[in-house]
Amino acid sequence: MPENIKGYTGKQLRISLNDKSYKTEKIDTQVLKDYLGGVGYAAKILYEELNKGIDPLSPDNKIIFATGPLTSYRVPGGGSIEICFKSPLTKGWGEARCGGNFGPDMKKAGYDFLIIEDKATEPVYLLIDDNRILFKDASHLLRKTVSEKTRMIREELEDNDISIMCIGIAGENLVNIATVMFEGRAAGRCGGGAVMGSKNLVAVAVKGSGKIVAENPDDYNIALKELRNVVKNSEIAKGFREFGTMGDMAGNDAAGDWPTKNWQANNWGKGEELFDYYSKHNFIKNEMCYKGCPIACGRIASVKEGKFKTPAHDGAEYESLSAFTAFVFNKNMDAAIHSSYLCDEYGIDTISAGAVIAFAMECYENGLISKKYIEGLDLSWGNADLLPVLVEKISKREGIGDILADGVLKAAKKIGKKAEKFAIHCKGLEGPAHDSRSGKALAVTYGTANRGMCHIHPLEGMAYDSGKFDFGMIPYGVPDPNTVDRWDEKGKGKIVKILQDGLIMPDVLGVCKFFMYAGVTLEQYARLLSSFTGWNLEGKDLVRIGERTNNLQRLFNTREGFSKKDDSIPDRAKQRPLFGAYQDEDRCIIKNYEGMLKEYYEARGWDTETGIPTKEKLMELELDE
Repeated sequence: MPENIKGYTGKQLRISLNDKSYKTEKIDTQVLKDYLGGVGYAAKILYEELNKGIDPLSPDNKIIFATGPLTSYRVPGGGSIEICFKSPLTKGWGEARCGGNFGPDMKKAGYDFLIIEDKATEPVYLLIDDNRILFKDASHLLRKTVSEKTRMIREELEDNDISIMCIGIAGENLVNIATVMFEGRAAGRCGGGAVMGSKNLVAVAVKGSGKIVAENPDDYNIALKELRNVVKNSEIAKGFREFGTMGDMAGNDAAGDWPTKNWQANNWGKGEELFDYYSKHNFIKNEMCYKGCPIACGRIASVKEGKFKTPAHDGAEYESLSAFTAFVFNKNMDAAIHSSYLCDEYGIDTISAGAVIAFAMECYENGLISKKYIEGLDLSWGNADLLPVLVEKISKREGIGDILADGVLKAAKKIGKKAEKFAIHCKGLEGPAHDSRSGKALAVTYGTANRGMCHIHPLEGMAYDSGKFDFGMIPYGVPDPNTVDRWDEKGKGKIVKILQDGLIMPDVLGVCKFFMYAGVTLEQYARLLSSFTGWNLEGKDLVRIGERTNNLQRLFNTREGFSKKDDSIPDRAKQRPLFGAYQDEDRCIIKNYEGMLKEYYEARGWDTETGIPTKEKLMELELDE
């Protein structure tokens, strides 16, 4: 029988939508010790409970809302929720993190994990209020924006503080790049919104009154104070607070870390100009994504007047605004702000939306898109007026938007001809606003990340070799980044393996990854977790759990048919830029990606011919069953 677990609620809530039933299940302590929580525990559940080859948009898929042991208002960065599922976009492992109050409030309600199964016969939303679980009619919420849904549910429940995660119109229309939203914050990537939509689940509302008790309260408070002092004294944290993620735009452009014009170049020279305009005309103030965040990197922004007039909203992130400027060669920041806002209101991933529009523009330029789909639209590069139009069409699956709604991989196959050349993705997930030619560790992370071409799950590779962040990982075998050239290739495979195993831990523990940028280390997290649970953990134990998690997610993908061929990266992400400051820089060209990949497989203990974890590695990680 599971024992009483300190530091956790020790319970998961399993929802069956088809018959509107639920049950509370105790969680085995040993399983938590092996996986801790977040994407680790979710990987175990999905690997064990999903059958090979299921349709991600069928009732057979499951969606898990996963907290971690450090998901808490008290923990710096503890306002996190991880949503995990089989992705309709990639047909493989899907995960998306969202900052906000939802994760801490779900734990206060008494649940570490929420597992949602089957499909409702009509649209519903779920209310979780401690041990009161209700299935509420949601038919009146259909075709409403995210902010309208959130407001209407709060009015209906007469509770302005209840935490709500919901889908937008895109999720209802099963758009493969649909998000799950917490107010203006997105669990953005891999199409989790489409999975919810396929289940007729429009929203989940949660509140709770419980408390999680630490095993050793005095030690826990000491460890908490240590983390808070790190953040308080961190220049990186101060930079995030003052400039948000948008503060990276000019520097990334200069460093060749800004994919431009559908990855034709890695630099545009417009980053500083666009950031200055945003700072003077759009930025209002910074914002916390959850109650009490000591960094508060969120941005409140608006467009005060003109055809792109946009209300003040929580948004204006680097990735989102890069997707609607550099990706599509658009110099109009107001249009980018407006388009990003519409993505959040309709519930689609800003990164993938900008990427599919850039893909469409290049296909249009090369005469690949049939006139019957264009409907008189001008898909020329830099057409600011087009951007919000296509965001709406994608969300509603109208005209060309119906093709783009499936993501670049499927869209390229449908368009045919040489369209696949212009589809920038790994494993079906569109590339974000960081360029592998800026620091070659990123090339390996893009190719091997289990959810696809992702810069942040498990880590931003270029932040190590180009940005010179060590993330406190030197004690675990990572060389000092100041001794590593960003354009070197030898050694990057081994380095990325270690970094992935360490940097996946925020996604397991239920904290924001930015706090490791600010200087919080795995040893400090281990001390906090040990005092919370009573378990005796060190940083090296967390690295091992990270390795186990990465391998289990890899096994999930292997079972779905993924192999070495799916660890490739787009040719453009390796080749000489066609224009910009780096067009004559030979060092940024990735010359031997296969060599880096082989080195990575060897470090992982995987078969170098197939990319599949060996039996010996699985036995070492206690995954052999």
